[in-house]
Amino acid sequence: MNTDINFPNLHIYLEHVGKSVNIFGFDIAYYGIIIAIGMLLAVGLIMYLAKKAGINEDFCMDVCIYGILFGVIGARVYYVIFAWDIYKDNLLGIFNLREGGLAIYGGVLAGMVTCIVLCRKKKVSFLCMADCVVPGVLVGQIVGRWGNFFNREVFGQYTDNLFAMELPVNAVRSMEDVTREMLNHGRVVDGVMYIQVHPTFLYESLWNFILLIFMLCYFKRKKFDGELFCYYLFFYGVGRFIIEGVRTDQLKLWNTAIPVSQALAVVLMLVSLGLYVWLRRCKKR
Repeated sequence: MNTDINFPNLHIYLEHVGKSVNIFGFDIAYYGIIIAIGMLLAVGLIMYLAKKAGINEDFCMDVCIYGILFGVIGARVYYVIFAWDIYKDNLLGIFNLREGGLAIYGGVLAGMVTCIVLCRKKKVSFLCMADCVVPGVLVGQIVGRWGNFFNREVFGQYTDNLFAMELPVNAVRSMEDVTREMLNHGRVVDGVMYIQVHPTFLYESLWNFILLIFMLCYFKRKKFDGELFCYYLFFYGVGRFIIEGVRTDQLKLWNTAIPVSQALAVVLMLVSLGLYVWLRRCKKR
């Protein structure tokens, strides 16, 4: 199998990009390694911001540990629910995370519920804690998206824009993500068919990086607890709604053509706007 990944319009040509590394006879997927790195960096940033906000370090660590645990479970459950046709005849495949299949919104929702429960139990302000958590979540998303790069997944339709990514068609995670338009614009080199696509994982990583820089600069200037949390729900939703429209591996609401992540992005954007207005009015009072 050809394992090259190219960005021809940027003149970047990467040869032999594998999906795993062999350590002491065990194949470890780059996807898992990158997700783990993203989690560690996220925990480090959350701990740092929580300390600045005066939140107990032990409590913060509990939030991180349980948030990651239930976040991963939530991300997988969300994906399996809306991709049930893939797993209904192979239930054991539900537990195979090596090939991807973690939906970020599922992880965000599960992590949010976990944080709310722990904050209520320890009588800590959820909104204050959430403002410390969302920059860490962004770090995890920025890094974690590159697991999709190694898995050759989470890409969009054919494009010839500056960031266009070229993949051998026999190396992509699922042929269901390959469209007729991609094949019509494909090219054959030494007997290998290449498709050229939108690297939507890269778009989302860059968008989240912009949001992260803003939040880190604004952290000390925020006017009320929950402000950064609202910004995250809204602006991540804006980016996700646009980028999701380009992807070819969309999860759809049952018996509809509506991408579930776009629908959820709109709902959370509206929720964030309502919460922002309410919190701002409470602050003025």
